[in-house]
Amino acid sequence: MIQKMTMAALLAASALFPAAAIAANSAPMAVPIVQTVPDAQDVPYPGTITLDIDASDTVRGAYRVTETVPVAPGARSLTLLFPQWLPGNHGPRGPLAELVDLSFTANGRKLEWKRDPVEVYAFHVTLPADAEVREVVAKFIHTSPLQSSEGRITMTPDMLNLQWEKMSLYPAGHYVRRIQVQPSVTLPAGWTAATALDGGSQTGSRWTWAPTSYETLVDSPIFAGRYFRKWDLGQKVTLNVVADKAAQLEAKPAYIDDYRALVSEARLAFGANHFDHYEFLLALSDKIGGIGLEHHRSSENQLEPNAFTEWDKNEYDRNLLPHEYSHSWSGKYRRPARLWTPDYRQPMQGDLLWSYEGQDQFWGLVLAARSGLQGKDMVLGMLAGWAGNFSEQPGRRWRSVEDTGNDPVFAARKSKPFSSLARNEDYYTEGALVWLEADQIIRAGTGGKKSIDDYAKVFFGMNDGDWGELPFELPDVVKALGQIYPYDWDQFLKTRFNQPGQPAPVQGIEKGGYRLVWKEEPNPFDKARYAEAKVNSLIYSLGITIDKDGKVTATQWDSPAFNAGVVTGSKILAVNGETYDADALRKAVTAAKSGGALELLTQRGDRFQTYRIDYKGGLRYPWLKRAASGTAPTGLDLLLEPKRPGAAAARAKTRTGAKAR
Repeated sequence: MIQKMTMAALLAASALFPAAAIAANSAPMAVPIVQTVPDAQDVPYPGTITLDIDASDTVRGAYRVTETVPVAPGARSLTLLFPQWLPGNHGPRGPLAELVDLSFTANGRKLEWKRDPVEVYAFHVTLPADAEVREVVAKFIHTSPLQSSEGRITMTPDMLNLQWEKMSLYPAGHYVRRIQVQPSVTLPAGWTAATALDGGSQTGSRWTWAPTSYETLVDSPIFAGRYFRKWDLGQKVTLNVVADKAAQLEAKPAYIDDYRALVSEARLAFGANHFDHYEFLLALSDKIGGIGLEHHRSSENQLEPNAFTEWDKNEYDRNLLPHEYSHSWSGKYRRPARLWTPDYRQPMQGDLLWSYEGQDQFWGLVLAARSGLQGKDMVLGMLAGWAGNFSEQPGRRWRSVEDTGNDPVFAARKSKPFSSLARNEDYYTEGALVWLEADQIIRAGTGGKKSIDDYAKVFFGMNDGDWGELPFELPDVVKALGQIYPYDWDQFLKTRFNQPGQPAPVQGIEKGGYRLVWKEEPNPFDKARYAEAKVNSLIYSLGITIDKDGKVTATQWDSPAFNAGVVTGSKILAVNGETYDADALRKAVTAAKSGGALELLTQRGDRFQTYRIDYKGGLRYPWLKRAASGTAPTGLDLLLEPKRPGAAAARAKTRTGAKAR
């Protein structure tokens, strides 16, 4: 029997073993972090950097860089930065791991350098104390990924996409607009380059441009290739296209006319152009990595190789160029105040991305419809897909649209186990649906006399030709909307974007004379994109999407499949005891409506499992259906009609016959 110790015995024991009585775990104190990289100041950097890139090694995908950086007299150190926070990426995306074989020299002597232990995108170069250094020469290689598992491929045997921020360093302590750079590139023999940079000249395979600010340089990428063609779209806008094969550049005149219409419709919508010239940079390729990235005077775009040669098949994907072109106004000229930064070191903050990207998503869709690049049925299908997604997305109950503006920073655009619950960058498409609602509120409140176009002219249409940046805050958006139609826009925007748990964002569709309905076959947009991606999407019925090999690539949280236990990564082997194929599964879903069984045999790793799914709702795909009576155009119809004089009448005429293609 264990007896209790008396207080005297306890005191005696503690006296015999004092260390044991008072001992504690080690408790270190933090080592202070000392900032060794200077913040950017709005002062000019002395001298002009020369940046020379050899981009001729298409076999190894290696860009060999020689960069000469002037040094202020008497300097004993130089801090150079690799761009980390990249415009348009909304997060720290600079591919520092692909910068290799770095060295620095001055006066022919090799210099010591050290990466900053805290800000690892910074390099501290020690200059010799026994000699005057006027310039430092940096040499390194940017290794483009050779396969998609390594990252986005930017160089193939027939084309390249050179992005200056991935193969250059810049001096710390200065606004990037105050750093001057003289760029040049050596391309493979016979290639042609396109870029928004000015003052270009060519000597053999070496291309050189006039000195420019580092900010403009980073905003002016290059597309170059063996097979190249360009078209003048008017208003100093050019469509520059590289392709895997020469035959892929054969575009019928009517196709290019639609792009010319895009340029005209954008000017009519926004009321001004914020560029001195604009270059669409388009790759028709399935070898170079996909991209859609905005710049002030250009955009980087990739479409399928048959985008011109199989025009009708690719209609679903022709929203890309209208989207990126609209960014010249929404996102580049008018930019949220905390998404404009003086350099690529200061973190960007994603509040108001629902205006930057959401409004751009809206205008990309509208301009695609007005220009004819996408037909009305295709555009309605896109809207239906967005509305259908948010009508059944569980993540909306806990996470606001504005909070998804932080997603690019911490999620880094990677796949998620259950994205329907986590949410993704929904500020794009839910933002667009809210801007659609704003348009319909204005139309209804003014009796159709005004629309979102009037807001666009107020918000984007000042200072024609100015291609600087004009940052904005929420009150600026509210004020501009109020100038068009008095309404509690502040509360409207804060409710729609800042508060989770809101109703599905279909009010704009309904105010526009349509409603969300469900059918047993995909709408035109979904049908085309499912076919291109080779997926069997049953996300609105069973709650899963399956790839061409029968593997589940997405599972909707709290869906019938989810509740049965089917999750991402499972491979469907059989449906109701018979070998899986996409059509068999769709037929089984339909048959289950009348009480039939729905059993899936799956394999996940080395485990086989049969799941019985309790679902009798049949196939479901989102559509928009006209709800308004009569034949008069609804508010949504009017939004999508072209604004060019005579274009609406011409389009109405072509509805009775096939458009010449």
